[in-house]
Amino acid sequence: MINLSTKERMLLQDEKEQEELCVNKYKQAAQKASCPNLKSLFNELAGQEQQHLNSINQLLSGTIPSTGGQQSQNQSQQNTQAQQGVNMQKNMFQSNPQIQSYNQDDKILCSDLLSTEKFVSSTYNTAIFEFRDENIRNVLNHIQKEEQEHGKKIFDYMYSHGMYNVQ
Repeated sequence: MINLSTKERMLLQDEKEQEELCVNKYKQAAQKASCPNLKSLFNELAGQEQQHLNSINQLLSGTIPSTGGQQSQNQSQQNTQAQQGVNMQKNMFQSNPQIQSYNQDDKILCSDLLSTEKFVSSTYNTAIFEFRDENIRNVLNHIQKEEQEHGKKIFDYMYSHGMYNVQ
């Protein structure tokens, strides 16, 4: 059983609220998205945010959640498959610059969720430095890394569909 300070408990409560918000935003975005691939991406990310929420709840209850093992292997496999799909989309976009039409509402959903991921990642960055227990810091670091991966997936989707200009 871990013993959390008042400050640590408050930081975890804040992260819990952010994760609840992320789950809800991704679920709503999945319902609103017009592109089937985007719907699928948002549903996938909603599930991963739910896992983050479960981890935060475990920390609040006094136990250290597992961040490794089979779940990480499955996640890695899913990430590889998703990245292959994004790479295929990127190649299609780059080989045919005419593919720049996209649904404006989908772009707004993506922009909002990318901004959310940037913010949530930064809150984890701050929280990591506020915890005494190395195991908790590792869990929070693991979640932050996944939040960054979520942002990258959204960025990659936006870029491959002409929604994000990096030039």
